[in-house]
Amino acid sequence: MLAVLGSGWRFVIVVVAGVAAGVSNGVAGGGTFITFPTLLALGVPALTANITTTVGVVPGSVGALGVFGHQLRDHRDLLPRLVAPVVAGSLAGSLLLLAGSPDTFRALVPWLIGVATALFAVSPLITRRLAHVSHDHPARRAGLYVGTFAISVYGGYFGAGIGIMLLALLGLALPVEIKRLQGLRNAIAVVVTAVAAVVFAIHGHLDGPAVVALWIGTLVGGWLGAQAVARLSPVSVRVVVVAIGVVTTVKLALG
Repeated sequence: MLAVLGSGWRFVIVVVAGVAAGVSNGVAGGGTFITFPTLLALGVPALTANITTTVGVVPGSVGALGVFGHQLRDHRDLLPRLVAPVVAGSLAGSLLLLAGSPDTFRALVPWLIGVATALFAVSPLITRRLAHVSHDHPARRAGLYVGTFAISVYGGYFGAGIGIMLLALLGLALPVEIKRLQGLRNAIAVVVTAVAAVVFAIHGHLDGPAVVALWIGTLVGGWLGAQAVARLSPVSVRVVVVAIGVVTTVKLALG
């Protein structure tokens, strides 16, 4: 039914979906499960909807950085070292999407997000057990870089739940409370989505009006979601992130 609406109403619907997705991404991720089905309902082909969503959600993380950007000062030495694995991973993932069949990879997605959500939920316990291991230990640093690369590959390919995966990884690798990781998480997400967006824009398969509508909506929504997180306690943030992760995993598992 939505596919027969006029262009004006379609634009408004996508903007609203973008705001909702931006709020979700500003908190922990999962915004793809709002924008992707909306575009499908409007008659956009699946591959075009996936690529359009990836390009369209970039401003959401940028909007969140407007709230959490000051946290990057805490990671000014680490962030430049993460750029290379993030760019390489996102480039590999986006090219993989364009070159191959998504069926096998998507079958793994619910497991990936489910495991990431579980790790995030129990990360305080794991962190206490690993308290004797220095955060500068080579194995821990290697895990951070390898994990960032792997998550960036997934982000360039599909991206749903990438925020949860990043928070789980960063929570285990860095001695920082969850609220202080939001800036770094959003910065990494900006790079991942921006690299994939460039690849997809060059390749085509974009719905131009939908991209513009998502840019508007996710920019506003990302800022609103970040404002909400900034006002929550660390425990509340963890509960919200785990809830989003569980819902995302169930939705993916049900297809």
